[in-house]
Amino acid sequence: MKTDAEISKQVIDEFQFDPILRDREIGVSVKDGVATLTGKVDSYYEKRLAEKVVERVPGIKAIANELEVRLPFENERSDTDIAHAAISALKWNILVPEDKIKVKVENGWVTLEGETTWNFEKDEAEQTVASLTGVKGVINLIEIRSSVSSTKVKEKVEEAIKHRAELDAKNIEVSTEGSKIILRGKVSSYIERVEAERAAWSIAGVTDVEDELDIDVAA
Repeated sequence: MKTDAEISKQVIDEFQFDPILRDREIGVSVKDGVATLTGKVDSYYEKRLAEKVVERVPGIKAIANELEVRLPFENERSDTDIAHAAISALKWNILVPEDKIKVKVENGWVTLEGETTWNFEKDEAEQTVASLTGVKGVINLIEIRSSVSSTKVKEKVEEAIKHRAELDAKNIEVSTEGSKIILRGKVSSYIERVEAERAAWSIAGVTDVEDELDIDVAA
């Protein structure tokens, strides 16, 4: 099993190999498998990217992303400009339901509200505005509406988990509370835990996912 120091070094190495993050001021500390990221990045997109890079490092059990977004002067935008850009970007994204998402912007932070049928539509809306110039953060308050029975949802989630090659379905228990999915059991890495969540969210009718999976490298 890797030590915290070895995991920390690997995270730093991953940043150095990333063409976007290699020159950023990112501090990394790891304790008991929990990685804490500190420092500054030039955009909210880079903050999200840093987290995705850390996800794939073996030995990571959780991530505390404390990176501060400090926009370069040339990337500063007014809230009005950001709002217009966000509305336009969402309108042009075929994966986001038209006229279902409302946008509010305050001090560079974008708040998304509205309703979707699928979680991927909610995620797509966030990703669309996250990469816009001037955005410092995104608050995603979009709600997922479902009319699918909980029994059907549970069956579909179990099937989705079985079809993901990187997941050992026999170690993952799926239960439901209405349209909320609860995942219990063990996975062998943080990225597997993330993939189990993604499998659950990929099913129509899922409005919430409660992840109670434990990370056990011997799982």
